Amino acid sequence: MSGAANMEQSDDSDTYDSYWKRAEHLENSKKIYNWVDITDDFMELIKELELGELMHEEFFGLFEAMSAIEMMDPKMDAGMHCNRGTTKPLTFQQAVESKKLKLEDLTSSELIGIVDATLSCIVSWLEGHSLAQTVFTNLYLHQPLAIKDKTLKAFCIAIYKILDLIRNYINSAQVYEEEDFQPMGYGYCLGSNSQNGDDLSSEITEQKCISALREQEDDLHRKSRSNAQEGDGLIGLYSRIKFTRMFYQTLTLLLKKDQGSINDCTRLLAGCSEMLIIMSKTMEKGTQLDENSDMPNPIGFEPLVNQRLLPPTFPRYTRIKPRAEALQYFNDLISKLKEAMKVTSISSFHSVLDFFIKFSRSQPCILSRSALQLLYLGGRNGSPLGANVPEALREAARTFICPPALVPRYQLLNNPQAREYVEIFLNRCARPFTILLQVCGHNRARQRDKLAHLLSEFATLKEEAENIDIFLRALTRNLDTPRPSLPCFGTWILYHIIRIMIMYLLSGLELELYSVHEYHYIFWYLYEFLYGWLNSALNNVESILAEQEAANASNSANSGGGGGGRRAPRPPRHKKRPTPRPSQHEALMCQIMQNLCGGYYKALVAFQNQGKIPNPISHFDNEAVRYKHRFAPLSVMTPPLVQYTEFKRITLRLRYENPIILYLGGCKHFQLARTLMESIPNPDQEITDLLKVAKTNFVVLKLLAGGHKSDSMTPPDFDFSVHRHFPIIKLV
Repeated sequence: MSGAANMEQSDDSDTYDSYWKRAEHLENSKKIYNWVDITDDFMELIKELELGELMHEEFFGLFEAMSAIEMMDPKMDAGMHCNRGTTKPLTFQQAVESKKLKLEDLTSSELIGIVDATLSCIVSWLEGHSLAQTVFTNLYLHQPLAIKDKTLKAFCIAIYKILDLIRNYINSAQVYEEEDFQPMGYGYCLGSNSQNGDDLSSEITEQKCISALREQEDDLHRKSRSNAQEGDGLIGLYSRIKFTRMFYQTLTLLLKKDQGSINDCTRLLAGCSEMLIIMSKTMEKGTQLDENSDMPNPIGFEPLVNQRLLPPTFPRYTRIKPRAEALQYFNDLISKLKEAMKVTSISSFHSVLDFFIKFSRSQPCILSRSALQLLYLGGRNGSPLGANVPEALREAARTFICPPALVPRYQLLNNPQAREYVEIFLNRCARPFTILLQVCGHNRARQRDKLAHLLSEFATLKEEAENIDIFLRALTRNLDTPRPSLPCFGTWILYHIIRIMIMYLLSGLELELYSVHEYHYIFWYLYEFLYGWLNSALNNVESILAEQEAANASNSANSGGGGGGRRAPRPPRHKKRPTPRPSQHEALMCQIMQNLCGGYYKALVAFQNQGKIPNPISHFDNEAVRYKHRFAPLSVMTPPLVQYTEFKRITLRLRYENPIILYLGGCKHFQLARTLMESIPNPDQEITDLLKVAKTNFVVLKLLAGGHKSDSMTPPDFDFSVHRHFPIIKLV
């Protein structure tokens, strides 16, 4: 059974071969062409065009120009590279017939080299390159069942199974873009989607594949103990086969619902980490890259074997990952998978959302991002893992702000009309909140675009939440209840809208989209409005919860002190310390971020007042246009967008303020942020990084307020190496 692509010659391939023969003939011929230099004529004619103007032909526009292929040009015609080498690329059969491809009697050094090179190709594939130019440059993977060496045969079959699983993970999660991943298999057998009908995955079951790998592990372990001369090489090969087996088992068990499978995955991933340490130490035992070759490994790899399978477009340069970097990539992948599995133990939807956001900031790879999505939300054809989204949102709203319409002890829940409206609203919330989780699975650049579109959906949701609150408030008056319904749903949705707005603006800093002369109004908007609005929303939550607790205590006291000779309950002798709510910690973080942004804003205005930040040439600049462009996605109804004229009016006074006063004001903000962070017990890594940023910037602004380098017009440097959103100000 063949696992290679269907390489039989068709009419098209015959035409293509004849084309290459003609190309080779023309290249080798010494025919002299009558070339005409049109440079002077071209330069003379383009003088009639204005700056930025393009000539447009009716049948050859910009789209055709970008899609055009210049035949015989190595830069534009991908197939031309086939004939640039001294030898033609060999297929699997040709390499075997010419005895350049060994099918048996491979040494441990050769096998280690093949395994390491294959893993490097898998990493290159996961970084966005095609299978044809990475993994399937390994000729052994073209026909794995024809391999006679049992170790290599078991490894190649396992690689097929792993590739199939990875592709299913990524296709099911649907959080990749064209720059992240290329799922096309180019006709190679990758399970049920293979083009040639030969399904290696169904022929060799999962259990057979694992048993074959285990058999080779045991055999290599015995040989390493009996053969002292090749002990290190055999141990290195043993660690690679065991890593392949455990990694494959992890991918098969990761998405199963039972806790036993999650525990098994944790154990297997720990074993993978141990094997990677041995693999790194024995990497030099394998055959290394030939200095005079572009191949990742001189045995069994042919970089140009699939060149004609590629589409006739501009060729994409494929750089195979170095072996040391590939092993480090797998090490990071194992760590991210361990981290992603923690989501199965989180019950609160808000905690899950925070987990997704934090996980996304750690720059995970496409496979770990997809695994997290599938662990919580399930795939395209599956339901969420025990998480009914409307029910999860119901519990999230109840925990966050405790709406009376969701609490059984209130009369609203017994009203069928109120219950129906709330159910409809929660079902309506399911889609935007699910999309928000999915957005966190995309790469950081795509997240920014998707957050901008998501704001419009949440704005519509905010209107519905306000209507629900109005209806419930009127209903409580009709029911003659002692406590009216509060605007709980509207506050809950507003909280999430502001968080999305903050994520959108901060992503621009992370992606380096803003120029330095734009920083001042970015940090101003965060300081004056977004973090202020978020802090106000959290305070409203605390007020609503406190009001509800007071009303509940009053109702309990009234019911307990009734007649009938019943004695009122005795108050406890020792009052329990109230448990801090999650929103209290978030309110503290909000104050920290607001003070950091305030410190940056005042420092940046001081730099501008002193002329230390160069502005664009006025002829090519319009600050109002830039401001509108940066904040256009934030133009939803609630909270309203602060227009540019309002921004100029509010900040007019500071533009004429003494820079020393501004530096001292920035110092106060950084000092307050530092004090708040030092009050947090057991700070995580992000708090530690922010604390370092606040301390350093406090010292820098203190020096500037004291007149340090007051005569220097050199622009300050903003170093984002410590934190991706809040830079350290450096005086160059």
